[in-house]
Amino acid sequence: MSTVSALPFLKSSLLMRPPMGSITPRRGRRHTLPASEFRCLSPEDAISVFEIEREAFISVSGECPLHLDEVCHFLTLCPELSLGWFEEGRLVAFIIGSLWDQEKLAMDALTLHKPHGSTVHLHVLAVHRTFRQQGKGSILMWRYLQYLRCLPYVRCAVLMCEDFLVPFYQKSGFKVQGPSDITVGPLTFIEMMYPVRGHAYMRRNSGV
Repeated sequence: MSTVSALPFLKSSLLMRPPMGSITPRRGRRHTLPASEFRCLSPEDAISVFEIEREAFISVSGECPLHLDEVCHFLTLCPELSLGWFEEGRLVAFIIGSLWDQEKLAMDALTLHKPHGSTVHLHVLAVHRTFRQQGKGSILMWRYLQYLRCLPYVRCAVLMCEDFLVPFYQKSGFKVQGPSDITVGPLTFIEMMYPVRGHAYMRRNSGV
């Protein structure tokens, strides 16, 4: 899979002016980090990802969507389907996805990446506790969905969530598909879908 067409979208995005950096006596250069940056994650980000995820989910449901080894697994196999939001070099929010090759999610979708699939399964979206209630989750989701439009092999995005999160994802354009076939212990989920490629896109690119 090639992500060349998506690279311009993921160049460092400055949402505000970066802070003034310190000037080193040795070279007189000013060192700054981007005030705000979006980029795909890598295995080196796994620990930061898991720390945010663990705090966000354990306190609410007692379960993490991905354990640390699974985070490393997906960030190794398909880092191009992840997106992290960094402020001054610090991870503050992230999404991790993988490819799936069926209309509905099954238990295997929790751990497998299907390289020839055209559906992106969103495993987890989480925001660091210091940055919640600021709209960052919605902004990150919007950017992620726009990024998926740059990947020609992606046709739709799917996720499963608990009932109370349905309105949040509906605001991002996801539609309820019905109860998920997947359960985790006592937890049940609603499956939702976002059409990255609609019929208009398919007609426009079919040569008809």
